[in-house]
Amino acid sequence: MFENITCIKIGMSSCGVAAGAEELYQQLSAVIKEKKLPVELKKVGCLGICYAEPLIEVKTGDNPAVIYRNVNIETALEILENKIPSELVIDEDLEIKNQKRIVLKNCGKIDPEKIEDYIQNKGYQAIKKAILELKEEKIIEEIKKSGLRGRGGAGYPTWLKWKATKEVISLNNDGKFVICNGDEGDPGAYMDRSILEGDPHSVIEGMMIAGFATGAAKGFFYIRAEYPLAVDRVQKAIDQCYDRNLLGEKIHGSDFNFDLEIRLGAGAFVCGEETALISSIEGKRGYPRPRPPFPSIKGLWDKPTVINNVETLANTPYIILNGGDEYAKTGTDKSKGTKVFALTGKVKKPGLIEVPMGTTLRTVIEEIGGGIQGNKKFKAVQTGGPSGGIIPEKYLDTPISYESLQELGSIMGSGGMIVMDEDDCAVDIAKFFTKFCVDESCGKCAPCRIGTIQTLKILEKLTNGEGAPEDIDKLKTICHSMEKASLCGLGQTAPKPVLSSIRYFEDEYLEHIKEKTCRAGKCSFLKQESVEK
Repeated sequence: MFENITCIKIGMSSCGVAAGAEELYQQLSAVIKEKKLPVELKKVGCLGICYAEPLIEVKTGDNPAVIYRNVNIETALEILENKIPSELVIDEDLEIKNQKRIVLKNCGKIDPEKIEDYIQNKGYQAIKKAILELKEEKIIEEIKKSGLRGRGGAGYPTWLKWKATKEVISLNNDGKFVICNGDEGDPGAYMDRSILEGDPHSVIEGMMIAGFATGAAKGFFYIRAEYPLAVDRVQKAIDQCYDRNLLGEKIHGSDFNFDLEIRLGAGAFVCGEETALISSIEGKRGYPRPRPPFPSIKGLWDKPTVINNVETLANTPYIILNGGDEYAKTGTDKSKGTKVFALTGKVKKPGLIEVPMGTTLRTVIEEIGGGIQGNKKFKAVQTGGPSGGIIPEKYLDTPISYESLQELGSIMGSGGMIVMDEDDCAVDIAKFFTKFCVDESCGKCAPCRIGTIQTLKILEKLTNGEGAPEDIDKLKTICHSMEKASLCGLGQTAPKPVLSSIRYFEDEYLEHIKEKTCRAGKCSFLKQESVEK
């Protein structure tokens, strides 16, 4: 047993733990201790192959590491006795075909709780280069060359945010802030959580680079409290940085001082909006505020504040180390780099993926995701969560970019991608996301507060068999009013699931109204028999 085995890695992010990886780790640890075996047992983050958890990677001598899927203690011991069930072996190259890993390069490979692992993989070299070799203007210039845009959903150029904050004159060293937005609330989305759980140091380094470039001396992680593992690993990473003088005063012997702390969110979806998030950190209710002034000029405690989401910040060390031009080689003309998606729903291989911008929806769903479960017929894909739209089959060959998704009535969002099949009802889907927005609306502005509720009431009428032909026009009127008049992004984008479902599946709306029939069988008050398409 364990002959020539030098290292075993177990995927220990939330997906792995939920599948039994914690128990597997404890059991293997006990075996190694009992037999006094010279085997290193390591916890790693999410490799992205979430459908196959628990995963273990076994390194034997100088041979390439081998990854095994759906492992329990019995199969683990068989593997370690060289009784290897071939059906458990995963071809990693095949699994990540069509992907390019920049943000996720360390996830599933390093122990997120050991700073040494991150440093061995060029960790904290980017901030060292930034401080000792580059000036603030040069850092922002490299971010500009890269074409990096906000990965939280809006797609705003990152360099413009940083430049605006840098140019505000600060009278003291606590006059500017950097915030990492980890308030990930979209149904089916877990990109930020997995990055924080699998490679927290990359985000810390990104925050340090942003702080140095803009003149900020203080940073805040804003993470929802429902992510306890992410919070724990980020805090351990922060503590390790202080122990190594990578945070605090005179970093790398320079005049750059930077401190970090965590603030927990209570799970309000609206606090993903940056001004509501600022209010929450300040101890106030998470209400959005009118803009301008923008947070880059007047943000946290009325001081200039850079707010970027987890994935945006995790990109910046790569850009500083390799140059903006190198990063910009990946992607499309206007959408550069890669994008991390949580691929969920009716696909055979749900998981976390990172693809170059410009990759088609078909490639993601059919090749990376393995196609539709049960060989059912593909119906639509939802991008952007409750703020996004429903995209039908005829647009599967659309390249993924900020612009192309907007043209289809959806958005990139933070990276949720939910796949639907023929058993899903377009009206029911619109109702589900509208109900979510009703629950999460802060209620501050009337267009969102009233508009979401009125929209939901009409959708409930339709699914209950009480709809009328004029209801479709009413939905459009309300939704367009919300888009134009709502205060923040929640209300402005909440109509997208409704409008896109009407745009592409109006025939189903009419069936609900005129024939009192739901072809997918989801609406229990209606007839369930199939309708000829």
